[in-house]
Amino acid sequence: MMPVVFVGHGSPMNAIETNPFTQMWASIGKTLPQPRSILCISAHWETRGTRVTTMEWPKTIHDFAGFPDELFQVNYPCPGNPNLINHIRHHVTGSIESDLTWGIDHGAWSVLKHMVGDPIIPVVQLSLDRSKSPLDHWKLGRELRALRSDGVLIVCSGNVVHNLQQLDWGNPTGGFDWAVAADALLTEWVLEDNRDCLTTLEPFSEPILQAVPTLEHYLPLVYFSGATDSSDTISSFNQAVILGSLSMTSFIAH
Repeated sequence: MMPVVFVGHGSPMNAIETNPFTQMWASIGKTLPQPRSILCISAHWETRGTRVTTMEWPKTIHDFAGFPDELFQVNYPCPGNPNLINHIRHHVTGSIESDLTWGIDHGAWSVLKHMVGDPIIPVVQLSLDRSKSPLDHWKLGRELRALRSDGVLIVCSGNVVHNLQQLDWGNPTGGFDWAVAADALLTEWVLEDNRDCLTTLEPFSEPILQAVPTLEHYLPLVYFSGATDSSDTISSFNQAVILGSLSMTSFIAH
């Protein structure tokens, strides 16, 4: 069975930087078995209904602004896998729509550029349905778990703590007390495979409310939890809070 990975992707600049986080992405990548395809669930693609990219050659999407030109020149010309949607539909109970308009956004390629390297493995993205609850997303992740036995590497890309309104640019290597506390508590829930807490964010403590002001960067973590198996060993890497209110904490289950 292929592993499932959750990556705290942080800033798009990680795509073109070599730092301890990106070095760890590359190191983790070297330990992964060669997948037939990659299914990426990124914080940066929200839709009404669940969609899956089905184009032969997905475009590289630069879904950000205000960064250096060098970042906008990055291209990740990986192939797609139009047939993977049929395998996904075979395993899931809800509706899955084909999408030919999206591509590979920076939540995916900024990580895969380091973790996979050369863009030779087919990559498909699955969107976040805005109408679903966290528990709905977890259940879909549980259904997608079967893809791991089909040679599909599931990569979930978001952030455990993601509050851009409270970023502290003067603290590049540390976090506010509430952010560190929330990161530790959420990490505990992931390592304990505590579905109830992860899908309800109970207890609704102030650190959690500040850490997850909106759901889009948190939901990939819920998919990771759903896609794990009872026989998996779950471990964390890149466990750190930076810039006051942004967590790079990541997990792998295999």
